[in-house]
Amino acid sequence: MLAYHPTPIQEIHDPLLEQAGVKVLVKREDLNHPLVSGNKWWKLKFNLEEAQRQKQKTLLTFGGAYSNHIYATAAAAKELGFESIGVIRGEETLPLNATLRFAISCGMRLHYVTREAYRHKHENAFGQELHDRFGDFYLIPEGGTNALAVKGVEEFAQTLNHDVDYLCCAVGTGGTLAGLISGLPDSVKILGFPVLKGGEFLADDIRHYIPSSKSNWSLQTDYHFGGYAKHTPQLLEFIENFNAKNNFAIEFVYTGKLFAGVYDLIAKGFFKRGFAIQLLHTGGIQKTDG
Repeated sequence: MLAYHPTPIQEIHDPLLEQAGVKVLVKREDLNHPLVSGNKWWKLKFNLEEAQRQKQKTLLTFGGAYSNHIYATAAAAKELGFESIGVIRGEETLPLNATLRFAISCGMRLHYVTREAYRHKHENAFGQELHDRFGDFYLIPEGGTNALAVKGVEEFAQTLNHDVDYLCCAVGTGGTLAGLISGLPDSVKILGFPVLKGGEFLADDIRHYIPSSKSNWSLQTDYHFGGYAKHTPQLLEFIENFNAKNNFAIEFVYTGKLFAGVYDLIAKGFFKRGFAIQLLHTGGIQKTDG
């Protein structure tokens, strides 16, 4: 199994929080593994176990050129002795960026497909073409989200501090939020912050994985800052100020949008005085130089 390092909970101190009378705690899950960090560890856990159970030798997954999931899957495959294949959206661009160079350094083979072809990755014909080209493999979906990923995050959620009023998390494909909803008691309200524009559709994807009785969650869709992997000057300024004041970093794709969104809601009085808010730091800062 992948190595796992227990992670701390860190309280944030800021005049805004003191003025609002709220406590903000950060679960530093970015520290759980040096390379397969944050939610990626939990989303991959049971998928990797299933691949081992099936005696598969190769992992195949999908992602963009800067994908945290491609990065994490390549590192996990190397640690556990799997071969790995990354199906990359878009044409090859040289020189390769740091994410793809890292994936190759872990032994991952990269297979580029056009953006048009990539849209058909869920179709049987596309899958058969991959099998014809690469032989047998264990498939992990884009972003790692499937029932086994949700199961892994649900297991993690059960270990969290439940003595808080809110749990807040960035949302990409929805798998992590689904696991949190399934694993946390109804007493904890869960806020998801989609990082892509038009993230309302994710609600249906999330409902697919959670008990129908669960209603203690919602999506805050106003904090995408332009869309997936995009940013605004205001977001970058927030991240720069936050990183300067705290002893850990957030980035503009996921955690920066989460923290900026929570701070904005605090400033607007969304949370009652005396509330405790826990933010999940899901990693996202890739270590590509070592």
